[in-house]
Amino acid sequence: MIELRGSQQHNDTKIPEVKMRKITLLFAVLVLAVPAVAQNLSGLFPDLTQQQNYVLKRVSSYDRTGANADSWKMKAGETVTVFDQAGPGVITHIWFTIASGEQFHLKKLVLRMYWDNETTPSVEAPIGDFYGLGLGDYFTYQSFPLAVGSAQALNCYFPMPFRKTGKITLTDEGNRGVDALYFNIDYRAYPTPLPADTLYFHAQYRQCTPCQGWTNQWNSNGDPLVDKKTNLDGEGNYVWMEATGRGHYVGVTMSVLQNQDEWWGEGDDMFFIDGEKLPSINGTGSEDYFQGAWDFDDQPFSYLMFGAPVKGVERVGGRYSVYRFHLDSPITFTQSLRATIEHGHANHRSDNYFSVAYWYQTEPHAAFPALPPVEQRLPRIYPVGGPGNAGK
Repeated sequence: MIELRGSQQHNDTKIPEVKMRKITLLFAVLVLAVPAVAQNLSGLFPDLTQQQNYVLKRVSSYDRTGANADSWKMKAGETVTVFDQAGPGVITHIWFTIASGEQFHLKKLVLRMYWDNETTPSVEAPIGDFYGLGLGDYFTYQSFPLAVGSAQALNCYFPMPFRKTGKITLTDEGNRGVDALYFNIDYRAYPTPLPADTLYFHAQYRQCTPCQGWTNQWNSNGDPLVDKKTNLDGEGNYVWMEATGRGHYVGVTMSVLQNQDEWWGEGDDMFFIDGEKLPSINGTGSEDYFQGAWDFDDQPFSYLMFGAPVKGVERVGGRYSVYRFHLDSPITFTQSLRATIEHGHANHRSDNYFSVAYWYQTEPHAAFPALPPVEQRLPRIYPVGGPGNAGK
């Protein structure tokens, strides 16, 4: 135990405020991991003092001949299966790195995951968006379940259980193919069935390009026409995900490309649980939901549970990538969940949104929206009118 002494006792031993915050955060993370460890299914921090009851295995792109050609090639239009294993098991880490000369290959390679022989995927997203790179470019950041390391190293630590089978595919919807696809997928193979109440991992891609606002006749976000508009029921909100069944939402990654000037993040997050007409969880602004403040000020940041690792300028062409994870208190639902956010106050703005929401639930899951074709997934500015865009 660390004993903290106040300044009235020993000023020379007082822990600096920044260090104290780091200690508090680390303690909180370790404490939060304990309930999951009790089930021995979490991908995070098993009890190292206890013998584990699984066998750790890995599926990778290593050269089966024993030589050093440890990557796969992909042809344009090809689908490859990178993981196809019998259960019971839990995937605990997925790492990719990709060598491709095709622009926006992060938007053109589609990642899908299937559990227990289901015919529709529980995970479907462009691979870049799945890892929080929603504008098609690489950048490095670190969060608890997702991280991108230098250089172009895609890491996922969400635990992904499966009872009968787990299958992961990658489809190239581009034109040039992939010169080298490297991957390591670590999973735990269990000798006995998983607990009956085990939930399955899901991730859903959505986009709105553009998210058409209800007016473009405004000069600033604070115009009375805009500022006095009401939105109590979330009509016209950007939707992160919709699910039916029983489970809990654990977070979202989102990228924004501005079509209009000024701050894009005047929108409130709204969560509708179990068929609610009005949201029981209602936020105060986009940067507030993503745990920042005041337009994220003047610099990017990334922490374990929240971040804005890409922060642009508040005008047409501004680029932002943000994330928020609810690992401390997932948002639970017993029948359904609709997770949304306004695009501008009461949805007055017309910017471009790309997102992936992450949650766990029972099967079967509701149908996902159809994945937009490649050309519609690529980031570009649209002629929507309004400040900075009126002549386009």
